[in-house]
Parts: sequence; C-alpha cells; structure tokens
Amino acid sequence: MSDRILVSTRKGLFVVARGDNEWSIESTSFLGDNVSLSMHDPRDGALYAALDHGHFGVKMHRSDDGGATWSEIGTPAFPEKPDDDESDKNPWKMMSVWALEPGGPGQPGQIWMGTIPGGLFVTHDRGDSWELVRSLWDRDERKTWFGGGSDEPGIHSIAVDRRNEQRVVLGISCGGVWVTEDGGETWACRADGMRAEYLPPDMQGEPNLQDPHCIVQCRDQPERWWCQHHNGIFVSNDDCASWQEIEEANPSVFGFAVSVHPENADTAWFVPAIKDERRIPVDGKVVVGRTRDGGKTFDVLRSGLPQEHAYDITFRHALDVDAAGTRLAFGSTTGSLWVTEDQGDSWQTVSEHLPPVYAVRFVG
Repeated sequence: MSDRILVSTRKGLFVVARGDNEWSIESTSFLGDNVSLSMHDPRDGALYAALDHGHFGVKMHRSDDGGATWSEIGTPAFPEKPDDDESDKNPWKMMSVWALEPGGPGQPGQIWMGTIPGGLFVTHDRGDSWELVRSLWDRDERKTWFGGGSDEPGIHSIAVDRRNEQRVVLGISCGGVWVTEDGGETWACRADGMRAEYLPPDMQGEPNLQDPHCIVQCRDQPERWWCQHHNGIFVSNDDCASWQEIEEANPSVFGFAVSVHPENADTAWFVPAIKDERRIPVDGKVVVGRTRDGGKTFDVLRSGLPQEHAYDITFRHALDVDAAGTRLAFGSTTGSLWVTEDQGDSWQTVSEHLPPVYAVRFVG
C-alpha cells in the first residue's frame, strides 16, 4: 500500500506520509506558490510540479530526489494564433496545467499534459521540451469547445491504456471524451450516451459538447470506465464506445471527482455536492459515496468526516485511491485533508488548515 501522498494547493506542495498509525505532513515545497498539479512518475521515481504564477505565467519543475530539491524544466508554449482565423474564439495562450500523466512503461521520458485552453502537449525528454499535439488542436471540433470548470475549455483527464500505450483517452470540459489509438496521430470523439442538460434539447446528446468532470479507467478491468459528469455519473462497459447514466446515487449524482478500485471495476468512489449555483455538500455534511455493484446502489460514508456546517468542495483531482485499492485520500477547497485505510468505512483527519487543495495523488 502507498504511504506517501502529494497534496497540491493554492500555497504550496505538501508531502504527507504515514508514520506510526497516523498520517502527517512530512515536507513542503514551493511554500506560498500556487501549485496547480503534481505527479509521480513510477518509471523512474521523478516528481513533477506545475506552478501557476499568475501574471508571470506557468512554470514546470522536476525533482529526482523525492522532493528534497527541484529544478525548473521546460514550459509548454502555444504557437502564434493565425490572424485570419475568426472561427476560433479560444485563446492560443498557456493559462494553466490541468492534467499530467506518464506515458507507458515502454515510453521512457514521455509525459502527457492537458492544459487550459484545451491544448494537449507531450514531452519525450522528461519535460525538458514540450510539443503541442497539433493533430487534436487543429481539428475543427476544438473550435466549438467552451469552458466548464474554467472560463476556457480544458483537458483535465488523461489515461494511458495499460493494454496499449499508444491508446490515450482524454476528458475535456466542455469537449467530451476523445480517444487516440495511435499515440496521437488521429483522434475520435467517444462520448455517445452522455447528456448535457445545459444545452438546447436538440443538442444535449452532442458528444463534442459534453462536460465530463473526471474520467478514470479500472486498472485490471480496463474496458470499464467511470465518469463524474456535470449532469451526473456515467459508466462505460465497452471501452468508451458508449456511456450509460447512473440516474440515482446517494446523496446526489453531482460532483467533480471519481476514483475506481484498481482491481474491481464495480467499486468506485465519489464526493457528492449540490450542483451549479450552490456547489456545497448536501445538507452541509461532507460524505463520500461508494458503489460496490457498478452503480446499482450507493453507500454514504461519513464516519470521521464533518457532519455539521461543513461546506467543503472537492475538486476533480483531489480524490485518489492507492494501487492496492484500500487507502483513499481527498482534500477540499477549505484546506481539509482526509485519509481512509478501509476503503472509506472510516476516515482520519490529516489537516484542517491547509491552503485550498487542488489535487491529491498517492506516490507509488
């Protein structure tokens, strides 16, 4: 089981480690800086951190000693936007790093990056240099994408298929689910069955305009995928060829994050909330929803979580499950961090005073 967690926050990167029967903050990096996302590369042990310096832009850093020291590496950049392309209303400017994912075991040095405004980048040299994947960026469909979690569209979910490392699946807000079978040479939209109630009735099933909040693949049953969507929970049993909606879940179907058990695709976890204008936990109680039967029924897990006047929201990257499927961790916009060692039956509070938590990821 994993015993270290990367916690990316509005004011720094925190490493949380398990000691004698408890979890505590082991170290901090970039204290005071906005760390939008961090990643552990299991192939060589390197850590990566994306910093958003606002007016000064995005900067990328890499550590080869577990976070003791960091080196600045390459920063992706968009090309100049053509002056004569009036059909593209989205900016050609790096605004934020919204996804980081290592390539496959046979692709040393390769990392995928999703950004706002909807750009996909790839590196083959551990982040020293990056290139925009023009095969996706230049598609006409991209020009119709629009903002969901941000004012601009963004790629937030990247999954490299364990069966074929040339197969990569993306979740885009608001742009649906996109799949490549050939390492990014060609792409196809695969969001059939999803529903977008924020669109006019005749457009609600349009695959390219869907708002998946987060998409995850089961490690050992890789044909099974889960999606926390703006309109609810969706599951695919046929490798993203189609999606089916889970119409009922306790206490709600709305949220941002989803994690799936690495061995059992019927088991998945969510952090539910009230949607749209409110975006607070249902009844002011922080809970985790868990299904163990593929979405037919849901347990509401609340032991150890605040159940009165709690208004924490969990962002799409701020829930994670470890490689054994036993430990989970999630953080909130109000700086709380919780860990469970029994699949969510009971939770421990690690901290209630961190900066707003953007992402939580187990190391290993």
